Amino acid sequence: MDLYESVVVPKGAQAAVKKRSLTVEVFFDFVCPWCLIGKRQFDAAARKLAELRPDVDLHVVWRSHALLPDTPVDGLPYQAFYVARLGSPEAVARRRAQVQQAGIAAGVRFAFDRIEVLPNTAKAHARVARASQAQQAKLIDRIFTAYFLEGQDIGDGSVLERLALECELQAEVRGVHGGVGPGAGEGHAAGARYPVPGVPFFVFDGSLALSGATASDTVLDVMLRALGP
Repeated sequence: MDLYESVVVPKGAQAAVKKRSLTVEVFFDFVCPWCLIGKRQFDAAARKLAELRPDVDLHVVWRSHALLPDTPVDGLPYQAFYVARLGSPEAVARRRAQVQQAGIAAGVRFAFDRIEVLPNTAKAHARVARASQAQQAKLIDRIFTAYFLEGQDIGDGSVLERLALECELQAEVRGVHGGVGPGAGEGHAAGARYPVPGVPFFVFDGSLALSGATASDTVLDVMLRALGP
């Protein structure tokens, strides 16, 4: 992600462009609105990177990091949970206004009033783990929007099955509805290698880290630094 400079190749010479790879690990959870904002900012940074550094292969590894792993399988009443957590309806309104403002800047309009269930996200993370790497980003975005923009219960296996079908993951839907499936806790094992203070959390080539939903230009700058000269 350094600025890419074109090189004039002598006429008749064979130019072998050496590809540079960059691996970014993204720790996230589906009940975190900042993770959706962070994903949108990261996506924008990745698009800028592709323009600036066409010599770079960007490899993204999505890692689950459940914030509320003890949430019951059937979930909890969403609105009541956050009133109890923050102390009052007024405190909830203030927090949501802050998130909403940040979301609008990233092109996201949250519909908190449509959400009825705070889900256990284990099944959602397992659904992502079963998808191919090329399909994961699309499915993650769809699950986020289903929850935060449409108020769907993403802890419900039938909902996740439908969302997977919408993303054309028919071949991988089978066997997800009934259980958690493999790979659901992958993020926590990876997190043991890094001090993950919260989500979203980004690790670039295992050497640089960025915490929180920061502006796309900041993400791009860290990508460029991770690539080096």
